[in-house]
Formats: sequence, C-alpha cells, structure tokens
Amino acid sequence: MKVKTILVSQPAPTNENSPYFDLEKKLKLNIDFRTFIHVEGCKAKEIRDQKIDFSAYTAIILTSRNAIDHFFRIAEEMRYKVPGDMKYFCQSEAIANYLQKYIVYRKRKIYIGERTFQDLSKQIQKHNTENFLLPSSDKLQASIPAILDELKVKWQNATLYRTVVSDLSDLSDVKYDILVFFSPSGIDSLLKNFPSFEQGKTRIAIFGKTTAKATEAAGLRVDILAPTPESPSMTMALENYVKQANKR
Repeated sequence: MKVKTILVSQPAPTNENSPYFDLEKKLKLNIDFRTFIHVEGCKAKEIRDQKIDFSAYTAIILTSRNAIDHFFRIAEEMRYKVPGDMKYFCQSEAIANYLQKYIVYRKRKIYIGERTFQDLSKQIQKHNTENFLLPSSDKLQASIPAILDELKVKWQNATLYRTVVSDLSDLSDVKYDILVFFSPSGIDSLLKNFPSFEQGKTRIAIFGKTTAKATEAAGLRVDILAPTPESPSMTMALENYVKQANKR
C-alpha cells in the first residue's frame, strides 16, 4: 500500500532544516508530530530518599539532555554547588554541547563517546578511579548498569525523572499509514491510549533493537527498522521504505 500519512511520536522539530520537513516535501507526504510520552522531574526529597549525596561523586555520566537538565535542577533545589573540577562523561558530542547551557564548557573536564554507551565506556575505563554518578529516568536501559559493573568502577544510579505516558485522548484515532516510535515507552503509550488498537495495514517504524523487541512483545509488527547499515537514521529508513511502497 502507498504511504501518504506519517505520525512521528516526538515533538515537532524546531529547526526549519529538519530532515523530516525535507522528506515531507520531497515525497509529498503529510507528516504529523505528537509526543506519546513526556518527562516529569522527581522532587529533591525523593532524591534524598534514594540516599544520594551529590558531593560524594567526582564524575557524572550523562546519556541524555534530560539527564543534564534534571541533574542541574535538583542541584539547585538542594543548594548544591557543582564543583569546578567535576568530570563529565557524555555519551555523544550533542549531549556534551548541551552542557554549555549550565557550565563554562572550556573550563571543564569533559569526555565524549562517539554515539553509544559502549563507546563511552572506553573513556570511563581510562578514569576508573573516579566515583561516578549516573543521573537517569526510571527507564534506565539494562545494558548500561551491566557495562558499568563489568568495568568494575565505583558508580551509583540516581533516578531524577520519570518517563510518563502522555494523554492522547484528544486524538480521535491513530489511523496513519506509518507510526514512528523511538522507545518502548512510546509503544506502551500507544496501547494505553488506544487499547483497542489493531495494526492491520498500518506500518510501524521503530528506532533501536530494544524498542523493536518491545513492539514485537506487544504483538505488533515491525515494518521499518533503523538504524541499519543502509538506513542509519529514521528519516533515511522512512525515505527508502516510502520510495519502494509508492512505486507500486
């Protein structure tokens, strides 16, 4: 079946040069954006209940922008001044650049991975005498603690925010040709908001193996998968699929 409509389960891009907008024009599609999940910050009291003392750590592992925002939010609420010699281990360059919102970048010790947490683990291994804090959501990927334990470094997780299902009751349905998801929580949101959802001819595009497993476990079919060697990004995967589908 041909593809005319796509719903991406993320906020609409703020950048005019987003590849989604290019894809929409190039293939004459209607692409909508809607957040299926959102983040809610934990309160300072909840952090204390976790027995987390920020001053005990010499390094912070950052895997997302949310982790950065909520670490500095809680630090301010707890009146903790982050020391100038704190070391920051960032999973990607984009995450490291986002740190500039809170710190003077050039004056800090920042270590950057290429893209995955496995990449970053090489940097962590080189500084294995540090005491690491890992700020995260309540949906921390199981592979991350496993890697840190394997490195035999001293570390602790701090749940600073939660991933929550968004209310989509204002949507009459999700009858799009393609639905795009980036996390297992997005799949949870789909089924909680639309418990009678039947996939039928709707194609589901998935980013990441973990999300793909969650999709299949929910009894849904994965039609488009990224990243792959041929389609390293979601927009590229969508373009390749739509071109083939719309040829018929």
